[in-house]
Amino acid sequence: MTQVRIVTIDGPSGAGKGTISQRVAERLGWRFLDSGAIYRVLGLLADRAHISIQAVENLAELAGNMPLSFEGDRVLLDGQDVTDEIRTESAGNRASQVAAIPAVREALLEWQRHYAKSPGLVADGRDMGTVVFPDAQVKIFLTASPEERAKRRYKQLKGKGLSVNLARLIEEIRERDERDSQRAVAPLKVSSSALALDSTHLTIDEVTDRVLQKVFETFQDLQP
Repeated sequence: MTQVRIVTIDGPSGAGKGTISQRVAERLGWRFLDSGAIYRVLGLLADRAHISIQAVENLAELAGNMPLSFEGDRVLLDGQDVTDEIRTESAGNRASQVAAIPAVREALLEWQRHYAKSPGLVADGRDMGTVVFPDAQVKIFLTASPEERAKRRYKQLKGKGLSVNLARLIEEIRERDERDSQRAVAPLKVSSSALALDSTHLTIDEVTDRVLQKVFETFQDLQP
């Protein structure tokens, strides 16, 4: 795993990790791993199969046998495109709940590590740099204020024609931040070797440029 070049971008929900990670991966020509999608798909599968969050063994078994694949920015479950279905707030909350289960995280750990292949990987999530890829050469922790993250999510959902409440989104984001940072297993935290970026007042292009600058400083044989 250490022989593969890896960039991890961690941070709370709505910080822009996915967008930035995709842009960086495309710029470098590397693989992209959306770890959050994995847990969202598992939450969706558990919901479809009526498996309770308390049914730990069943969830772990489900996690180890997910027919999951990625095609660009699309997430496929047994060949079915579920990208939009797993991006709802309810799906995000289910994902946060199943992600707090140690047996589930263990079942998915090796799958994620095996996804790292040459020429490189850009992985986004909450514990990519602290747990999944602790030896990653470049680690970024991307954040933004709860209010700004809620506004971004609000615009995104409204753009899809969904009915949403901004105040409720802010509350849900704060609740999820607390749950993710306080959980006993792989809590959301800044790696000691990570570059922390606050994107509250930065554009997507500005954040992307700063991440790429760090990448090129680390891998000096790459061309800017």
